[in-house]
This record gives sequence, C-alpha cells and structure tokens, in this order.
Amino acid sequence: MELRQLEYFVAVVEEANFTRAAERVHVAQPGVSAQIRRLERELGQPLLDRSGRRVRLTEAGAAVLPYAHAALAAIEGARLAVDELAGLRRGRVAVGMVTSGFAVAISDLLADFHRDYPGVEITLTEANSDNLLIGLQNGELNLALVGLTTPPPAGIETQVLVDERLVAAVGHGDPLRGSKGVTLEELRERDLICPPKGTGPRAGIDGGFATAGFEPRVAFEAGDPNVLAQLAVRGLGVAILPESLVSANPELHAVTITKPRLRVRVELAWPAEGPVTPAARMLIGYARTRLAS
Repeated sequence: MELRQLEYFVAVVEEANFTRAAERVHVAQPGVSAQIRRLERELGQPLLDRSGRRVRLTEAGAAVLPYAHAALAAIEGARLAVDELAGLRRGRVAVGMVTSGFAVAISDLLADFHRDYPGVEITLTEANSDNLLIGLQNGELNLALVGLTTPPPAGIETQVLVDERLVAAVGHGDPLRGSKGVTLEELRERDLICPPKGTGPRAGIDGGFATAGFEPRVAFEAGDPNVLAQLAVRGLGVAILPESLVSANPELHAVTITKPRLRVRVELAWPAEGPVTPAARMLIGYARTRLAS
C-alpha cells in the first residue's frame, strides 16, 4: 500500500469523479485509475462503485476512508513539524496574559521572538487567570502569564517571575495614611477596591479574608490595576494592590497588611502534557530564558 494510492482514493471520493480527481492531483486519469485498482486488489475488496454517473463509495470503501484521511493527515503533520524544526519557517503560537500591574515585559518578549522567527504567527489575548489556565488545559493557548496565590492545576507547569506582597493603598487624605500597618479586621468596614474574581490577586484577597473569618466589603472592581490605583487616589476606598505598583505612584501611600499577610505571584505557565508543536516549544523556552533574566 502506498500513500499516493490513498491520496488518489481520497481525491476520487471527494470529487466523485476520476477526471476531476486526476486534475486535482496533477496525474493523468489512467494513472489514478490504475493506482486505485492496485489498492483494491491489495485489500481484496472494491472500494468504489463506478456503475453510475458519480463515483460512490462501497461499504468497504466507507470503512477504509477514515484511515486514509488519518494517514494523509499524519504525513502532513510530520512534514510541518520538520519544516518548523528546521527553521520555524511557519507555525502558530497562542499567548495569554493577565493584567497584573507587574513589570513583565511581554511585549518585548513577543517582539524579539517575532524578529528571530518571523514565519511564526503569534496571537495574544488578555483574560483573568482562571480562564487563561483553562485555555492552557484545553489547548487553546500555548503559553500564558497568570497571577496565582495557590499551586497551579494538574497538567500545568509554571515558572515564578514575580513574587510580591499585596498592600493596602490609600490616597493622601485617607485616615490610614501614615499608618505602619493594618489588619484585615481593621479593614472590615472599609470600602475596598479590588481586582475581579478569577484573578490571582483577588484569590489571595478572598483567601485572606476567609482566614480572618469574614468576607471583604468590595465596592469597586476593575481588571486594570492602574484604574484601581486611581480610584484609591480619589478617595473612593482602600485598594489592595501589588506593593511595587503603589510605590511607583506618588499619589498613593502603601500600608502593610500585617495579619494575615497577602502575597501574589506572576507565573509563566504552559501545558505539561499533550502534543507541543516545535514553534510552541521554542516560544516556551524563549520565554523562560528571557523573562526570568
């Protein structure tokens, strides 16, 4: 059995005509007919019904067709993998990121990767950490930057890029300004400004309040930490933010949360199991080296 016989067989089935199939595979019609007859003799059954105006599958042909498709797809996949590995001349990678407020140079990373491998198509999406992890698990994403406060789910490997404490951020006119520390119990009656549920920082915040024995009083939610910071600057509540973001904003004052202490990590995440294309494998290694340095 030869691959070209399977290719001709599939072409005749899809075109329902020997002449059109021959044009499609760029072979003379008698050559296509001869190869399919050889395939039928080898299998011991007619695969095509040639009695009508349109060529139709026999029962044996219908049974063989899925295997022919699978064999041709496997060969195409092997060719693509070799092409990518030989120079990443083509391929696709899908990257996800969470808005974190941390200084993670994802744009520089992708620009450098595109410069080195211009034939690889890159897509970038933004979502909360929960959805990014789902995207990694179901194969929609090859790589993602996620914010975590707990270990990643099964089947996901990570590399920590940033590990930072969360602080209470207030404007200059807030009563907490000047305080050296505050407990979550002392924030119980305050309006809080937090990231939305499904993000790493919010999971840490909710977990901390659960440990303290009550739910946070969240007045404002936003995915962009800079929006949260501006809400706190305008005196609309106490924002729970990464310490580095607060320190970089002269209009905010950082108050240490002393009990319980809250931390968040930004991690590079990728699937630990399942098939990985050469382009995705290259990007994962590229990111692990560049972002960790």
